[in-house]
Amino acid sequence: MNRVVITGLGVISPLGNDISTFWNNMIQGKSGVGPITQFDTSDFVVKIAAEVKDFNPLDFINKKETRRMDRFVQFAVAAARMALENAGLDMSKVDAERVGTYIGSGIGGLATLEEQHKVLLNRGPRRVSPFFVPMMIANMASGIVSIQVGAKGPSSAAISACATGTHSVGDAFKILQRGDADVMIAGGTEATILPMAVAGFSAMGALSTRNDEPEKASRPFDRDRNGFVMGEGAGILVMETLEHAQKRGANIIAEVAGYGMTADAYHLTSPAPEGEGAKRCMEQAIKDAGMKAEDFDYINAHGTSTDYNDKFETMAIKGAFKEHAYKLAVSSTKSMTGHLLGAAGGIEAIVAALSIKNQLVPPTINLENPDPDCDLDYVPGEARKMRVRAALSNSLGFGGHNATIALKEYLET
Repeated sequence: MNRVVITGLGVISPLGNDISTFWNNMIQGKSGVGPITQFDTSDFVVKIAAEVKDFNPLDFINKKETRRMDRFVQFAVAAARMALENAGLDMSKVDAERVGTYIGSGIGGLATLEEQHKVLLNRGPRRVSPFFVPMMIANMASGIVSIQVGAKGPSSAAISACATGTHSVGDAFKILQRGDADVMIAGGTEATILPMAVAGFSAMGALSTRNDEPEKASRPFDRDRNGFVMGEGAGILVMETLEHAQKRGANIIAEVAGYGMTADAYHLTSPAPEGEGAKRCMEQAIKDAGMKAEDFDYINAHGTSTDYNDKFETMAIKGAFKEHAYKLAVSSTKSMTGHLLGAAGGIEAIVAALSIKNQLVPPTINLENPDPDCDLDYVPGEARKMRVRAALSNSLGFGGHNATIALKEYLET
């Protein structure tokens, strides 16, 4: 099987719209959460989110095409272009039929759905846009990126709620590993800071209502957490077979080592007791990598800042790593970015890769009063310079979907 490496990264996020700004803000422990500006929240219980700021799609896409793309697709195209540039990959100099796209979205074009539903009700069916369906469907990020960059290889899209981004990266890894492509552009994208989504998640009691202190609202593993904070953005990785990367002299950021995916088969929204499904998922990724639990130094946790997730993910880590669990650095970068839903796994795979590349682990901010049930080393408050040989990134989604990828330091031998 082929070895697979990461050679390019692209990000649109609440912490910045380029890799350098994003990483620097994360390492400094900055929060991307603030009052919602995209719609009037007067009647809403929840008034905060982690919005993407200063994003201009015209920096990446022409005006005519922009009007035919939902915001989640615009994010994906922008992040994909940045990732290709970061990888130094010129599509005119590679076999386009061996370059694929695997970019998922948990929800897809909800903004388009909201807008066109209003058109239907107020102006009638004849006024609904002919672009409504192709702008809304969740696979379109992967499809449009392939069109925009000319990638003619394997193209698909995972849709597994909050596990989407990690499933996309993991599935793309397997495509490369078995030799069905030389390059994959993979990750997740989401743009759902919208009245319907905020109202829906709020009705579930899933969102934090700490409206008076937005920057402190996302507080994974903290005793006083009261829900997640919705985020938006895209995280896209360029992944290649090692042979292809070496032939073109690519800069290698990290190696993709393993992938696990399991189902809780338990509940619509709640994780399985004691994180049983997440535990098996991490064990699968470690086994797939041909590694041992003791080989890992860092976990980018799913860490949503919800009661059950944080408690059960902690139990899952203990179950998978046994006594080594207490030697791991575990952080939830959702404390800063909010929860990007289907894009979370893409963003967090990027964080794991950069942690290995820079030997630096980002913090969990707002962890002021640790939950007694959450007793691991969550890197509270400040980033930590440390040895990171290998890292896991976890994503756990509604419906009981679990996904974990294992990354490691790239060594030539």
